[in-house]
Amino acid sequence: MQRILQPGDIETLDRTNPQRVRLPQPAQIFAERAARLEQKADGNPIADYLRLVAQIARAQQKAAATVQTAAPDAAQIAQAQEHSMPLLPAASHIDPAWHGVLDQIVAALADAPGLPDALQPTLSALREMEHSARDALARRVLLGLLTESGDLAAAPFITAALQVVFADRASQLQESDIPYTDPATICPVCGTAPVASVIRIGGRDAGLRYLHCGACCTEWHMVRVKCSHCESTKGVRYQKVDGADDSVLAETCDQCHTYRKISNQEKDPLVEPLADDLATLMLDLLMSETDFARASINPMLPMADSDEPPDAPSTTTH
Repeated sequence: MQRILQPGDIETLDRTNPQRVRLPQPAQIFAERAARLEQKADGNPIADYLRLVAQIARAQQKAAATVQTAAPDAAQIAQAQEHSMPLLPAASHIDPAWHGVLDQIVAALADAPGLPDALQPTLSALREMEHSARDALARRVLLGLLTESGDLAAAPFITAALQVVFADRASQLQESDIPYTDPATICPVCGTAPVASVIRIGGRDAGLRYLHCGACCTEWHMVRVKCSHCESTKGVRYQKVDGADDSVLAETCDQCHTYRKISNQEKDPLVEPLADDLATLMLDLLMSETDFARASINPMLPMADSDEPPDAPSTTTH
């Protein structure tokens, strides 16, 4: 018996025409992220922090259901496509709706069970901060210009609110709206560096690698065995913690001497790029003993290089 393909089926089967951009579905992304963080917390050296970020993700999920942002207009889309530039560079296109999202997240966390008392002053400071000061702090967070301890403590909550508004705005776009950026290693929607990459499973995306934006949660296709920082195809290797599974590896590049993690749904269907990057801090600590520098930070852990645990295991290179 032959099956008649329905509209869309042919495109799903066409592996010569991969989906170039995967636009976010905010409520789903934050729900999956929270669940993955909760799962990966068990037995993890930073279990308490993973559970905290899971609580933040739950608050993001609720905020994503109510936030309303303004989508870019046709002129902005045309300009970005003409100049091969990101559509809405994050630091210069912060939607005012983020203030309401931050208020929701702060309120949800302030009453959350098990929240460390040490976080209450940070939440209170964010609650009382003037909008102009919040906007200035948000730009410092997006640009990585965090020098004061107060900035570092507030950064995950600022990031969380910005992710909600950026993801909501990106979700309103069509793939045809998204420019081809130069370089191709930054998010074509908001210009942010990817936090990690992920090999997807299922349908049209099966076996394809996508870079995952740490700001707006957009994903864009990049072929495998290609450096996600300098785009070189030479000297790309993969390293893991001895004894760990292969679902998350450090992809290193001999050309630019950087690394970025790559998670693989073929090895574990539940991987979530930002969550799995955060949960594999041991791999970062081991990589810090090599001559490879991390290509970009995890926005939910601005102090990821501190407090190394003792007796770290060795790495294996593939």
